[in-house]
Amino acid sequence: MVNKITVVGAGNVGATTAQRIAEKELARHVIMVDVAEGIPQGKGLDQWESAPIEGFDSRVSGANDYGPTAGSDIVVITAGIARKPGMSRDDLLNTNAGIVKSVSEQVKATSPNAIIIVVSNPLDVMCHVAKSVTGFPRQRVIGMAGVLDTARFRSFIAEALDVSVRDIQAMVLGGHGDTMVPLISYTTVSGIPITQLMDKATLDAIVQRARDGGAEIVKYLKTGSAYYAPSSGAVQMVEAIVMDQKRILPCAAWLEGEYGMSGLYLGVPCKLGRNGLEKIIEVTLTADEKAALAKSAEAVRDPMKAVKL
Repeated sequence: MVNKITVVGAGNVGATTAQRIAEKELARHVIMVDVAEGIPQGKGLDQWESAPIEGFDSRVSGANDYGPTAGSDIVVITAGIARKPGMSRDDLLNTNAGIVKSVSEQVKATSPNAIIIVVSNPLDVMCHVAKSVTGFPRQRVIGMAGVLDTARFRSFIAEALDVSVRDIQAMVLGGHGDTMVPLISYTTVSGIPITQLMDKATLDAIVQRARDGGAEIVKYLKTGSAYYAPSSGAVQMVEAIVMDQKRILPCAAWLEGEYGMSGLYLGVPCKLGRNGLEKIIEVTLTADEKAALAKSAEAVRDPMKAVKL
């Protein structure tokens, strides 16, 4: 347990993240910050009132400013807007970049030693914004995407094979979007290669469904997007850091030569512990996986150029 964890954004993702952190008792104080007056305070109070029933002692509260967040050990950034009719991707990109920039400035001023986990989209570029604005080392600015993409991939495989999700090992790398790269060569069920249990057509369909995972949920909800699984992904990263678990999880990390790339955030296997990103694991990729990862990197670099900081 650490002293304080802040969640920026009290929408569905942020509020669910705060609730999961509190229920796992990962911090003594969990604080939600949001610009909407009364929303973080109301949700925080509601969550705290569930503590006697759920049996946790983490105090949850809300605020509209960053004063109560001072000295946070970890800050999870979920703030941002969804794309609206008539809004170009560059408009969305720069709107959310402006939001994440403002948040990052506040975090730098109030919690200069915090580890930041970015959930806001477009994820890889928002990580770049947070790192650039705070000036924090790459160990302390990490993005949550691969954990979510991998969870979706694993859940679809479990469904297709009618087996427990616990027995499926998989990892999805690359940018968070259409170019994500599921590593088929490392996907197993209790150690059995997935290619021995499933034909290529079925596996290809599952890979595509994982890539479209977020869009599939948006199509159902119509006026919202996923938040249960994204919050679980963020909290898995928080828990790995708080508990110093040394978990190997796919996260968006700033590359400095790993996989032959530099100067961008990309989903890669990361060892997470009390210091944040403790190591990037370089695994051997097939020729197809290398090509797909390079393509994914280019899809991240293009919007990076459009960001105005």
